[in-house]
Amino acid sequence: MKIVILERHSVGTDVSVSCFDELGETTVYANTVTPDEVRERIADADAVIANKSPLNESTLKNAPNVKFIGEFATGFDNIDIEYCKKRGIRVANVRNYSTAMVAQHTFTLALALSQKLMHYDNYVKSGEYASQSRFSNFDIPFCELDGKTWGITGLGNIGRKVAQIAQAFGCRVITHSITGSRYDLPYEQVDKDTLLKESDFLSLHCPLSDRSRNFIDADALSKMKSSAILINVARGPVVNSQALYEALETGKIAGAGLDVLEKEPIAKDDPLGKIKDSTKLIITPHLAWASVEARTRCVEEAYLNLKAFMNGEERNSVC
Repeated sequence: MKIVILERHSVGTDVSVSCFDELGETTVYANTVTPDEVRERIADADAVIANKSPLNESTLKNAPNVKFIGEFATGFDNIDIEYCKKRGIRVANVRNYSTAMVAQHTFTLALALSQKLMHYDNYVKSGEYASQSRFSNFDIPFCELDGKTWGITGLGNIGRKVAQIAQAFGCRVITHSITGSRYDLPYEQVDKDTLLKESDFLSLHCPLSDRSRNFIDADALSKMKSSAILINVARGPVVNSQALYEALETGKIAGAGLDVLEKEPIAKDDPLGKIKDSTKLIITPHLAWASVEARTRCVEEAYLNLKAFMNGEERNSVC
């Protein structure tokens, strides 16, 4: 079997991908971005391992041997699933490999914003603390999580983990399903307006779809508390960047923590890039999933998915 790994660097060079050598002749590329690169590199491949590279009729039609596409990710919006079904190409993703880390990062952002940690760290390092006479400083008010309402959209593995942690902090947890699904879980399900109006912290964990795109827009932000903090560790387009920029600048909400953006890397004209105040906005470069442990699990799971396919077994199949 000829295996092509299109985006080796997406899992980090500190994590080995040599396990794929056991399954066949493996060609590895650091990164693959353009459709032309994809077409050229998978022309004689039997199996393709990717992350963001576009895999659709345009890039796959001249690659007649491709029988398997494996994702170094849970999301698979880079793949045309209907075309793969027509071609009989098996698509498999990696599931639940980053749940612990994404949930942890959700609270890292929420705590840093709610406790104004960047401000107080800078206060000490600037020398201002050494120059004052009193032992403490709390010039910018901060709050506890205990007793607050934590809202969640997207109650998959990550959303459920976040709900458990939020409860451990003493939060009341409310949830909203964009698809209207009902969950047999001990969390109060509410409509969108209630979610927006009652959440002190609102974290997004839903996949990107036509229903979730721009879920948080100007109208949604106008319904949130002025003290609310928004966390997006889902997909960038779930939040409208311009609307969020205006809401933060005008004080419609207190803060936002983002690990994902509408365009990645961040576009030079993204309005959110103008906000330098880290007590109001913290942006991390899509790393919530990327602990060493999670990236190691990601590679291992992608390897096991391909191995299962070669053995005629179903494993994490999308189609």
